[in-house]
Amino acid sequence: MAENTIESLLEEKRIFGPPSEFSKKAHIKSFEEYKQIYQRSISDPNSFWEQQATQLEWIKKWDKVHYWDAKKALCRWFEGGKLNASFNCLDRHLATRGDRIAIMWEGDGGEKQSFTYKQLYMDVCKFANVLKSKGVKKVTGLRYISQ
Repeated sequence: MAENTIESLLEEKRIFGPPSEFSKKAHIKSFEEYKQIYQRSISDPNSFWEQQATQLEWIKKWDKVHYWDAKKALCRWFEGGKLNASFNCLDRHLATRGDRIAIMWEGDGGEKQSFTYKQLYMDVCKFANVLKSKGVKKVTGLRYISQ
């Protein structure tokens, strides 16, 4: 009779990959490609992250990709750069993905709701106007606090 231990009951490690049709349309098409990208990020992080950052739209390009001060445990990325995170997440996708689902929500009770990029954009604009009507203003020149 076989011994009943956790190890004896565990299934051998198996990997279930995505369907090939899904992989063909994916940004990263295989686990091998992922490993190459990961290795590049480790071997030359500055040029890797600079290349990744070019996929965003910047108001002002950065002066320096990365700064690290081990004595102060201070790390900075894309110093001098300026971007609008909301624009990069939402606005720039309106022309090409406006009618596609941007967010899909499902509650614990099974209720579901989804928002297209256009719907989400309209709701964000409405909420921005509510904030504006309450006196909330744009902050410029906001900097991180360093000691």
